[in-house]
Amino acid sequence: MHLYAVPLIFVLVGLVLYAVLAGADFGAGFWQLLAGPGERGAPIRDHAHEAMAPVWEANHVWLIFVLTVTWTAYPSAFGAIASTLCVPLFVAALGIVMRGAAYALRAGASSVREQDRVDLVFALSSVLTPFALGTVVGAIAARSVPVGNAAGGLFSSWTGATPLLVGVLAVANSAYVAAVFLAADAHRTGRPRELQEALRTRALIAGVLAGAVALAGLLVIHADVHFLYARLLHGAALAAVIVSALAGLLTLGLVAARRFEPARYSAGLAVAAVIAGWALAQKPVLLKGLTVQQAAAPHDTLVLVVVAVLAGGLLLFPSLALLFRLVLGGRLDHGPSPAAAVTSPTQLLSASGTGLLARVAGALLLTGFATLTVAEASWAHAIGICALLGFMVAGFFAIVPAQLAEIERE
Repeated sequence: MHLYAVPLIFVLVGLVLYAVLAGADFGAGFWQLLAGPGERGAPIRDHAHEAMAPVWEANHVWLIFVLTVTWTAYPSAFGAIASTLCVPLFVAALGIVMRGAAYALRAGASSVREQDRVDLVFALSSVLTPFALGTVVGAIAARSVPVGNAAGGLFSSWTGATPLLVGVLAVANSAYVAAVFLAADAHRTGRPRELQEALRTRALIAGVLAGAVALAGLLVIHADVHFLYARLLHGAALAAVIVSALAGLLTLGLVAARRFEPARYSAGLAVAAVIAGWALAQKPVLLKGLTVQQAAAPHDTLVLVVVAVLAGGLLLFPSLALLFRLVLGGRLDHGPSPAAAVTSPTQLLSASGTGLLARVAGALLLTGFATLTVAEASWAHAIGICALLGFMVAGFFAIVPAQLAEIERE
């Protein structure tokens, strides 16, 4: 593995997390749109609103992460994408802003009519945003983005068959993942049986439709971007496509059997495998006429990006782990008092018992940084990358607050 490819792996991981976690939030808005009018649809609308309340802002960190790493590590590619695809990116940003505003305004609605209008804006923007972001990915996949500042068509670059297909697939996958997550939340929190069954039915229908869109998409890609079609059905990309199909079928089976919690993970795997398949089929080309190696920033910049991402992950993942454990455990509003939650640096490091993990993490950090900055060979870079990944994992378990384990025991 070469150093210039490592930030791209980070970008793809961030894209997967955004597609799954934020996609579930967008999909919740989709189901609010189709919940039905008046009192009949109120249970689904209210449940969707409450289920995403603790996490909808936190999930946008992955979009910021993807944009920042791409901008820093692959500036020429980022400039071409941001300028040529400025219209769908603007639409997506507008949808995110409108969605956030509508979510905040819902609590202040003075009448049912006002609330319905706010919910409509929220739902429409929840569909518009993933569609626009999907067309961006589709335009990159179809190689409709040439290198250079605004070198591609302002509208033609993202309105072809493949970009529009990926936009529809993004909405379908969001609805599918959201239905599974909402059904799981309804079951976990003991919501009425009628609501659980309604969401279960929606999850099954959405899963079938998302699979149908994906299969039909192969036909569209075959006709529109044949080189991508050929690479999708070859080698590692084909394996990812198969994994996605199997995970989707597994999810349908788990939902049908009302095994909602494991269905969360299999649904996320299905979406992640789709993105992995596209990335493997795209390799090594990033944009038309531009490989990943050609687009990469200088060596020192890449090293700093890798170190910054892994060090930032050491802070981010414990925070998100705490958030999701509280949410999934139903204890978000019943945790320890702020005074009881204070943890000193010594207490944080002692979470590893003997402190061995902290020392291992420090050694891995030094090893990774040294092999990436001093050595030039690709095998040394591979060792450095593995060492830094090990640093993030060991560091996570070394400094994770003891309160996490206490929450689990409770």
